[in-house]
Amino acid sequence: MSQNSSRDVLRAYLSDRVALIGALALAVMVLAALLAPWVAPQNPYDLGTLYLEDTKLPPGSRSEMSGMFYIFGTDEQGRDMLSAILYGLRTSLLVGAVSTLLAFAVGSALGLLAGYFGGRLDAMLMRIADIQLSFPAILIALILVAVLGQGPGKIVAALVAVQWAFYARTARGAALVERNKEYVEAASCLGLSRLRIVFGHVLPNCMGPLIVVAALQVASAITLEATLSFLGLGLPITEPSLGLLISNGFSQMLSGKYWISIYPGLALLLTIMAINLVADKLRDIFNPRLQTL
Repeated sequence: MSQNSSRDVLRAYLSDRVALIGALALAVMVLAALLAPWVAPQNPYDLGTLYLEDTKLPPGSRSEMSGMFYIFGTDEQGRDMLSAILYGLRTSLLVGAVSTLLAFAVGSALGLLAGYFGGRLDAMLMRIADIQLSFPAILIALILVAVLGQGPGKIVAALVAVQWAFYARTARGAALVERNKEYVEAASCLGLSRLRIVFGHVLPNCMGPLIVVAALQVASAITLEATLSFLGLGLPITEPSLGLLISNGFSQMLSGKYWISIYPGLALLLTIMAINLVADKLRDIFNPRLQTL
C-alpha cells in the first residue's frame, strides 16, 4: 500500500464519527488490557490478595477487611470484578489477535498460491475450504478443542484451523484478478521467480480485502473463544478470559448476583461492537461499492 493511499484511508476514516468512536473505544480497551497488571486494583488470580470475607459483594461496596472499593463488586471467590474484567479482556484480545494473525498468514499464502498457479492445487485447496465453510464455525471449533484439549496454544490452533478458509477464499479471488495484469507479466519478463511475484507483487495488491476480512475475524475469534470458555471447553480457570468470567457468574444469576456475569458480558459486547465498527468502515473504504447497497 502506497503512502498516498495510506493517507487517503486515514483521511476517509477520520471523516466518519461513528467509526472514529469505535476506533477510540477499541484503543482504550486495548490500552487497558495491556496495562492491566499496573492499573487493576488487584491481581484477581493471586490468592494472596484475595479476602474470603469479600465474596459476592454488590457493586459500590467497600471492604471492611482490605479497605478496597469494589466499583463492580466481587465474585464468589472475593475477586474484584473490575480487575478480573481487565485481565480477562487482556487474554481475550491476545487470543483473538494471535489467532487472526496466524490464520491470516496461513490462509492468505494458500489462497494466493491457489489463485496464481491454479490447476490441481487450486481445486484441492478450494474443495477443502468449501467443505469446511459448509459447517458452522462453532461446531468445528468444538470438535477440535475436544481433540486437542484446553490451553491458550490449543485454543489458538483450533481458531486458526477454523478461520484460515476465509482468508484463502478471499486471497484466491484477488489473485485471480491480479495474475493477468501487466505488472505481473512485466515481473515474469524480468526473470523473477513465481514465488517472488506472488508474495512480493501480487500480495501487496490483495491486501485491501484481506485487511477487511482480518478485522472482521478478530471479533469472530474473540466470540468463539468466549463461547468455548463459557461451555467449559476453552481456556482453563488459571487463564482468565471474558467468556470464562461470564460462565463463572452464570450460576449466580438466579440468586440475584447479576454483576458477576453481566459486567464481563457488557465488556465482551462493547469489545465486539468496537471491532465491528472499525471493520465496517474499513470495508467501505476498500470496497466503496458496498456503501450504496
